[in-house]
Amino acid sequence: MSKGRLFLKSIIHIDWIALAPRLRHLQDLDRKTYIQQRKQLIYSYRNQLLSDQLNQPVQSSNFAATEYGKPYLPAHPDFGFNHTHSQNFYALATSKHIQNLGIDIEELNRKVRFESMTQHAFHPEELKQWQALDYDPEYWFKVWTTKEAVLKASGLGIRMNLNELNTQINPHQDGGRCEHPEIGIYAYQNYILAGCMLTVAWQSEHSCKGLRFPAIQIHQAV
Repeated sequence: MSKGRLFLKSIIHIDWIALAPRLRHLQDLDRKTYIQQRKQLIYSYRNQLLSDQLNQPVQSSNFAATEYGKPYLPAHPDFGFNHTHSQNFYALATSKHIQNLGIDIEELNRKVRFESMTQHAFHPEELKQWQALDYDPEYWFKVWTTKEAVLKASGLGIRMNLNELNTQINPHQDGGRCEHPEIGIYAYQNYILAGCMLTVAWQSEHSCKGLRFPAIQIHQAV
C-alpha cells in the first residue's frame, strides 16, 4: 500500500472540554492556589484522555521532552499528541499515525492588543490581508492560532521569528498549507466552536494531487 493511501486513512482525534463547570469548586481559592489547582486539573484531563486513547494508564512520570520542551511518550514513539487551553476550554489532539501535531485555541471575545501583537507576529502578507478585511478579529484569531498550532507541531514553539512565517490563510476557507525553510511543510484546519477559534496543524508533504487531509474527529466531553 502506498504512503499516500496510508495518509488518507489517518485520523486526528480532538477531545474538547468546557473547563468552567469543572472549575467551580476552585472559585474560593486564592489566586496562586487557584492557578496551581487549575494546572493540575488540566494535566489530569490530559493524562486521562491519553489513557483512554492508548488503553493503558498514563501518568505524568511517563512523559519526556524534546530539546525544545515538547512532551512525548517514549513508550509510544509513533503516537502524536498536543494540547491547548484557553480560560474556559481545553482541547487535546491525538493521532496514531501522525506524530508532529499541534493545536491551539483562543476565545474570540478575548481582549487582545491586536495592533501591537500583529506587528510582532504577522507576516507582511498577513498584515495586508487583515487590513483589507477591515481588521476583522476572526481573521486575526485564525492567523494567530494557525501560527501557534504549526509551530507547536514543528516542536520549535515560538523560537522562530513569527513575522517570517506566512500561513497563507484564505479568509474564505477553513484550512490550508504553509511552509518555512526551518520547519518544512505543515497543513492546518480551522474551526469555530463555542465562540472559540480552534486550529489543528500537522506535518504535511508536497503532492501532485494537492492537499490530503486526514479525517479529523472532534469529541466534546460531557
